[in-house]
Amino acid sequence: MSGSGPGPPGGAGATARETTWETLRRRSRVYPPEPPGRAGVCAVCRGPAGPGYTRCYQCARHEALGPGLLADAVVPISYAVKGTAFAADLWRYKAGGGSATDPAAARTSLRALLLAFLRDHGGCVWRQAGMTAPGCLAVVPTGRGRPGPHPLVDLAAPFLRLPRARLVIRPGRQGRDPDPSRFYTERGRLEANVLLLEDSWVSGSSAQSAVAALKRAGARRVAVIVLGRHLDPADRFGAPLAARLAELPYDPGRCAVHGGSAH
Repeated sequence: MSGSGPGPPGGAGATARETTWETLRRRSRVYPPEPPGRAGVCAVCRGPAGPGYTRCYQCARHEALGPGLLADAVVPISYAVKGTAFAADLWRYKAGGGSATDPAAARTSLRALLLAFLRDHGGCVWRQAGMTAPGCLAVVPTGRGRPGPHPLVDLAAPFLRLPRARLVIRPGRQGRDPDPSRFYTERGRLEANVLLLEDSWVSGSSAQSAVAALKRAGARRVAVIVLGRHLDPADRFGAPLAARLAELPYDPGRCAVHGGSAH
């Protein structure tokens, strides 16, 4: 990860480490997010926006959280197109023990994608958010308030070497609307830049509500990295966007911040 990369710094075996990164990249396939500024694409989340609008309906609603309480950058790694294997992985990786669905393969695939993206594009995200690097890691809690660590924590935290800012959902605050009081952080005052991870962005209300909680706790800047931006091909605004997407091998030279241009 540019600025605070996963894995041990320096030492022998640079060639072997680079081979490992190439292996992670090769096993990842994505639906690359649309580049910034494209018509019909939300400038915040890269989801479908109505004709003539720069933001989708949901991202416009997030302004209700209050001034200064929204993410400084939202960067999806891929679209999660409904009905595709990637979208299924984002559901499957959360399955617990005893489930009829084995989550191991999904977890391995998503971990490879996330770590490769952080390695290749962490710096792009930090610059977009106006920070040099994050000093803290947080994960958007599940809306159902499931007990125990979020599966995304187990997926990513051991590799990122960042202190955790654990977000907790307040009882009775579940919902689909943006809510600056839905979550609170157990660390008290943060006084740090924060990397906030989200697995699936549908409306974005949970992620932006989590950002609001972090900023109210003193976070300076918050960058949200999303594994998959949900996209429904049956949606009237989503259909044109879904129609021009294709599953492609992960490209280390391309991300939602700068499209396919050089870093």
